[in-house]
Amino acid sequence: QQIQSSTRAFAAIMGDGSVVTWGNPEHGGRSEAVRDQLRNVQQLKATNGAFAAILADQTVVTWGNTKFAADCTRVRDQLKGVQQIQASGAAFAAILGDGRVVTWGRQ
Repeated sequence: QQIQSSTRAFAAIMGDGSVVTWGNPEHGGRSEAVRDQLRNVQQLKATNGAFAAILADQTVVTWGNTKFAADCTRVRDQLKGVQQIQASGAAFAAILGDGRVVTWGRQ
């Protein structure tokens, strides 16, 4: 359904809404730690070394290298009603249904 790449890894949304990843583990090529959360994925985006997935419930799951925005813990409570995500080399920005923008990663 969709495929995204970091610098050295790939992630693809399969027909059933799950995600498969491959490539360099340091750049998001391994998603085992979040595999159980990667259900009903609607959209994927990638920085140079991390991935973000929007789920059907409009929440976000991230994985990969924390140097490239894989850790959204600081803003996780705000990541509800996510409509779209964009990525730069080391940061993500999510637009919410109410028009607010939430960002995380390196500035």
